[in-house]
Amino acid sequence: MEVGNEFEKTVGERIRALRIRRGLTLDGLAEVSGVSRAMISRIERAEASPTAALLARLCAALGVSLSVFFSSDEEEGGPLARRRDQPVWRDPESGYLRRAVSPAGTGSGTDIIEIDFPARAEVRFPGHLSGRSQTQHVWVFDGTIELEVGDGVHRLEAGDCLFMNVADVKAYRNPTDRPARYAVVIALGP
Repeated sequence: MEVGNEFEKTVGERIRALRIRRGLTLDGLAEVSGVSRAMISRIERAEASPTAALLARLCAALGVSLSVFFSSDEEEGGPLARRRDQPVWRDPESGYLRRAVSPAGTGSGTDIIEIDFPARAEVRFPGHLSGRSQTQHVWVFDGTIELEVGDGVHRLEAGDCLFMNVADVKAYRNPTDRPARYAVVIALGP
């Protein structure tokens, strides 16, 4: 997925396809996600770009993680993902840039994501995220980030790595005036 108009169209198509596959109406998805029917309809019609938090709520209600949602539907892939071909998405609210680094369609149980996180940005996730027993490592390359996980807050500097259950993550924030860059390595689980 690319930053821009194609992103809204692709997201809308995926949300709609997942909703129909799960046998949910717009009203049904609105009820289980806590996102208004009108907003879901606008997203499906590519008239609105969801924030990371809103997309996380929809994915949780649809029973998929953000990584699975962003993954390619391709059945086969090669072992190499060139940077120029890696899908990127910018969260319209926080401005963070998400790059899917892992080669698509390899059948690997690991997903690698690179994040460029702007200064003073924050992304909060709903309390009912479905991590489906997925775990992740967050490894900071540059800058500082704080992660709210369960009842604790962890401040990570360059070189630090934190392991956690995906469903326990409540927020990511950059408390500094400098951008941060980090990797999220997710074990997709069974």
